[in-house]
Amino acid sequence: MKANVVSVEGKKVKEIELPKVFDSEYNPDLIKRDVLSIESNSFQKKGSDIRAGRKTTAVYIGARAYPASGRSINTGRARRPRTKEKRHLLSGRVAGISGAVTGPKAFPPMVEKKIKEKINKKEKRKAFESAIAATASKELVTKRGHKVEEVEFPIVIENSFEKINKTKEVSEVLKNLKLWNDILRAKKRKTTRAGKGKKRGRRYKRAKSVLIVTGNKSLIAARNIEGIDIINAKKLNTKLLAPGTKAGRLTLWTENAIQELKERVK
Repeated sequence: MKANVVSVEGKKVKEIELPKVFDSEYNPDLIKRDVLSIESNSFQKKGSDIRAGRKTTAVYIGARAYPASGRSINTGRARRPRTKEKRHLLSGRVAGISGAVTGPKAFPPMVEKKIKEKINKKEKRKAFESAIAATASKELVTKRGHKVEEVEFPIVIENSFEKINKTKEVSEVLKNLKLWNDILRAKKRKTTRAGKGKKRGRRYKRAKSVLIVTGNKSLIAARNIEGIDIINAKKLNTKLLAPGTKAGRLTLWTENAIQELKERVK
């Protein structure tokens, strides 16, 4: 597959040969598996104190040889662990089991629980290649909700784009490439989250717009534009290419990124 390389002014400069990965088969099921696997790696393990609800003197004694005051059977009461060394109203109170007041939970969260979803290396590689190929399909990009009526895919820009160090200049380039409508779409979709999430570092719900993949630099100047993500081709993964497991993200590649991709995916 070949692609046109455009300048920062939006004009065609030359034509280059793309890596074979852009011709990979589109497999949405594999992409979903890989994204869920990546997201599961960020889950935090949860668990309670092993002795929670069991820090008590309650014991169950079923031996009939003990006197009535020291055993739990044949005393006209339910066979349950009962507290010792308690006086008056608390004497012989049931404790230390899940059915008792202040007792432990029946099935509490366990830190041993397997919360990471595993995926085979070959499946992960195939999913990554499939997600890259999806970025070159205008049909999939449009289906995902991006505004790209006048854009030709895949979008490859010259390396001078990586040298820009002002957000205003990056915005002008995006306008020249006719990608600004998608930025405006992302701005309109920024809403305040309902619920307690506002107090937990995720106050706003945001839409994803352009993914800028670079080769050498990270292009920090673009990070303040709504919906934009910037990543080096060496650190690119399926989650960035298919947020929410939906492939076909609007992606802008630099020439250096394409070269890094050739070395990474052979």
